[in-house]
Amino acid sequence: MSVRGYLIAEASVRDPAAYEIYKALAQAAIAQYGGRYLVRGGDSEVLEGGWAKPPRLVIVEFESPEQARRFYASPEYQAARTARLAVADMNMLVVAGVDNLL
Repeated sequence: MSVRGYLIAEASVRDPAAYEIYKALAQAAIAQYGGRYLVRGGDSEVLEGGWAKPPRLVIVEFESPEQARRFYASPEYQAARTARLAVADMNMLVVAGVDNLL
């Protein structure tokens, strides 16, 4: 059984209008690499601990961590990333899911 890969990104957007260009490019690249959005900027609430509430949180599911890395390294996403650099700060990581043992 394969392990899913989850790309988690936290963004602080400085120019919402220009960020729309990034979103369109990133969305196309995510679809091209088989990803699907699970969370895309929805309202969040800190329940416990020292979390800082992220201004924008995005979670994308891929078939594997390797596929998430292929998406990130792709020319399509790098074009989106270039469009984003001047308009938003982003933290991003990839996380391996757990095997579904049920």
